Amino acid sequence: MADLSFQLDAKLEEPLYIQIYQRFVSAIRNKHLSASQRVPSIRSLASELNISRGTVELAYQILINEGLFEAKGSAGTFISSKVGELITIQLSNLPTQQKNNIPQSIEINPLQLGTPALDAFPLSLWNKLSAQTMKRQNTQDLNMQSPQGDEDLRQSLVGYLAIARGIQCSAEQVFITSGYRASLFLISACLLQKGDQGWFENPGYFIARQFLKHLGMQLTHIPVDQEGICVAQGKVFAPQAKFVVVTPTHQSPLNVTLSLERRIELLKWAIQAQAWIIEDDYDSEFYYQGRIQPTLKSLDHKQRVIYCGTFSKTLFPSLRLSYIVVPSTHVQEFQNIAKILGSFPAHLPQKITHQFICEGHFARHLRKMRNLYRTRRQYLIMAIEQELSGILEITKHTGGMHIVATLLISLPVGEFISRLRIIGIEIQSMDHWYAELSLENHVLLGFTNIATAEMASDLCQQIKKAVFS
Repeated sequence: MADLSFQLDAKLEEPLYIQIYQRFVSAIRNKHLSASQRVPSIRSLASELNISRGTVELAYQILINEGLFEAKGSAGTFISSKVGELITIQLSNLPTQQKNNIPQSIEINPLQLGTPALDAFPLSLWNKLSAQTMKRQNTQDLNMQSPQGDEDLRQSLVGYLAIARGIQCSAEQVFITSGYRASLFLISACLLQKGDQGWFENPGYFIARQFLKHLGMQLTHIPVDQEGICVAQGKVFAPQAKFVVVTPTHQSPLNVTLSLERRIELLKWAIQAQAWIIEDDYDSEFYYQGRIQPTLKSLDHKQRVIYCGTFSKTLFPSLRLSYIVVPSTHVQEFQNIAKILGSFPAHLPQKITHQFICEGHFARHLRKMRNLYRTRRQYLIMAIEQELSGILEITKHTGGMHIVATLLISLPVGEFISRLRIIGIEIQSMDHWYAELSLENHVLLGFTNIATAEMASDLCQQIKKAVFS
């Protein structure tokens, strides 16, 4: 261990698991560690560094995924026999100015929100489809493509949405965008004007709130209860609003589901007010019991709903592909504005995504991830109940990618989060999801990257230690 120079610094920008990863890569590169050499166990290294085993486990998993480590069961973990070749390849692919500073592979802290389980993504399959798609490219593919998005991908989405979300639409109603904010920008450019008033959930997705305000929209913040957005209060606070942004399946961030009664009430209001409903269905695929409520779009018989979906949660964030389904009455207007904006996503990722869907991989991947998240969610719930029963109380819901919990102790939420951040654990306060100063004592914990029950338990033990230190 002396050769590794393991001196971690919690004040650095890099998370602790990234620092561990970097130390190992540096030690291998400088020949302080050699091929087939055994490395410390997760337990012993965590004990020596006085950090959670989950943090070490995450670093080891990255090194295994990159082929630098080999896990050999009870025999232990070893430096790969091909480590020399791998390090050479890594270094040769780096820009010159970075060769003495190995960059972070990923930036995922334990319990971080919003990031799918990238360790479970079928990367080799995706790479295979990418290679096949590139081989099929012709000179036509090199030209400018439709600002509406790849027609094959849009047709694939029509089939998927009909089966999975009950939405009946045509390919011409589907527009591919480069992310949720790009979707909001296109919708605003087509249907809204600067200064328009709209309802926004409170608490609600703060990035969307900031973006819409940047576009000049006047937002009225409508409370959310256990049935979702309070439509009756919206009609009192801003009866003449031109639009509403809602997350009906798993409200962001409370995870409550908009009740059927509220859905019908919201649709009736939109029809009467001639307002638009922007339905953000960002993670509806991840539900763990019971039946999922129908989308607002599937109940929309008067064409007042614009449906927004994304691949950031179902596939991976850097793909930068989202999509919207617009009313058939406004397709031409959306086509015209999309052409003017010219900010449509790259052609090749769309083609690969189409292949992933049409060959059945997408449906299989979603089933796999739903089962995986159900298990990982349970890992974290059980660990919190066993280790943190007097510190956190869980609010249980049937879906989503994070857990909402109430902080039971007198420690301020900000101080609680700061203490965890020092040891590399990243959870969020509910505070900045509110439009105004809030005294909420709720916190949000992501579970998608909790690989094992042991990892969940270790993280909770580390939280307990940080609280009472």
